[in-house]
Amino acid sequence: MTPSVGVVIPTRGDRPGPLREAVAAVLAQDHAGRLDVVVVADGVSAREVSGQLAGQVGLREAGQAGGQPAGGWEAVRVLPNTRTPGLPGARNTGIDACDTDLIAFCDDDDVWLPGKLAVQLHALRDGGEFASCGIEVEHRGHRVARLAGASVVTAADLIRSRMVMVHSSTFLFRRGELRPDESAPAGQNEDWDLALRAAKRRPLVHADRPLVLVRWAGSHYAARWADRIAGLEWMLARHPELAVDPCGAARVYGQLAFGHAALGRRRAAVRWAARALAARPREPRGPLALAVAAGLVSAPRVLSALHDRGHGI
Repeated sequence: MTPSVGVVIPTRGDRPGPLREAVAAVLAQDHAGRLDVVVVADGVSAREVSGQLAGQVGLREAGQAGGQPAGGWEAVRVLPNTRTPGLPGARNTGIDACDTDLIAFCDDDDVWLPGKLAVQLHALRDGGEFASCGIEVEHRGHRVARLAGASVVTAADLIRSRMVMVHSSTFLFRRGELRPDESAPAGQNEDWDLALRAAKRRPLVHADRPLVLVRWAGSHYAARWADRIAGLEWMLARHPELAVDPCGAARVYGQLAFGHAALGRRRAAVRWAARALAARPREPRGPLALAVAAGLVSAPRVLSALHDRGHGI
């Protein structure tokens, strides 16, 4: 029997065009089972978001429940975030609204590519709990495929590297097993935390081909440096093993150094950069943070150059 899938798409209502494209791409997936799409309005009225999607045949009104979605736009509901404001709460609101076998996430500015759902469902057939896939990163007209080079992702992999291809818009997992943690500061790293907790239970099954288009230009999180620092400190507290693996520790320390440098906190940047280089002398984020702290280059310029290559800090 083909499992039913609930797709949760949080939105702040500020990207109506990409949101319509994201929903349409989900509905275009070749899926023989029931597909229930829940768009969660976070910090904006559900009626306003419904208006952005207006004109799509069969779209159910905000808050309207009932029935088995028939497919197409009849499968779409728009609901308000009734939990903690922010991305984790919005995602959990969507999970609460679904009675499907599986849950999937998609950001409102990302696009599922053809075959995404079918390939991941096939990968889950052997008893997996959580699936991810490769992505194609788009930034300023550049597109770069990011692949894992493996068919499984372990907890050790996610400790050693954030693995950008294990992106929230690729997540497909069994409903009831896992949920985003709403204590994540400003929603930072809630997706990494969720994937890491899942991998600690059982390795993630990974379809290593680009099946989701991830757009970085409109990210709400890229330059919120104070929030990013808080999110990294939250991850270190929740997953102490991040400080044990030399590569993982150096990466996180280097990100902390860069965040402080971007905020003009030179002493903190130097301190974290030193820790990064002590953990792994070849860690590139340490020198980048020091260059930003010294005023040799701006943080946005470094971030933009990295994004053009499909990488983040």
